[in-house]
Amino acid sequence: MSELLQVENLKVNVGETEILHGVDLKVKAGETHVIMGPNGAGKSTLGYAIMGSPSYTVTGGTIHFDGTDITEEETAKRAQAGIFLSFQNPIEIPGISLSNFIKNAVDTKNGKRSRLWDFRKKLEAQMELLDMDKSYADRDLNVGFSGGEKKKAEILQMLMMQPKLAILDETDSGLDVDAVRTVSDGVKAFHESGDGALIIITHSTRILEALHVDYTHILVDGRIIKTGDAALVDEINANGFEQYVK
Repeated sequence: MSELLQVENLKVNVGETEILHGVDLKVKAGETHVIMGPNGAGKSTLGYAIMGSPSYTVTGGTIHFDGTDITEEETAKRAQAGIFLSFQNPIEIPGISLSNFIKNAVDTKNGKRSRLWDFRKKLEAQMELLDMDKSYADRDLNVGFSGGEKKKAEILQMLMMQPKLAILDETDSGLDVDAVRTVSDGVKAFHESGDGALIIITHSTRILEALHVDYTHILVDGRIIKTGDAALVDEINANGFEQYVK
């Protein structure tokens, strides 16, 4: 099977500072990749660069997605092609409800308007899976939401959009045990619903407990310095990152 995502020798700057110093990453459809590393290693930078955030400047290397070079492509085009990024700190957007935001995103991605009845039925089913009060669908996006509800809203968007590649950036950070379990159920549901690939950026391993992990990558100082399977997660849990930082 050919790669869904192929990142080659990627170098990325934030302002004048180079954060990624030549990252290589290949992801096939249906695979789950975990990226771990100490604070400031460049994990989030990699996610935002793949998504095409204008705050991150690619200074070298290429990003290919689904057979197309997207290195210079706009963020909206990447989303339409099937890339999804969950935010570590989801922002509040007054004036647009959660349901309208998701429906607009789904319709834009699919290139056609979905039937409102079918959309609401699916939305409510996914909210039930995430143990979200259905009233949140009609509330302004993330306005007044708790940290846990904001993270659930991110996973809800992923479940509704069904991207080819979902990048989850510290989705489990700041969540209590019950919220992590609920979010993990949503991630597992996405993983089992088709051949969508996952890149999970995390410090913790709690969100991984219900998932099959194909590859684990350790990112230190803007470089992937080791790649392994799920056993590497256990190694990190036992020994931490200090040996890799050294």
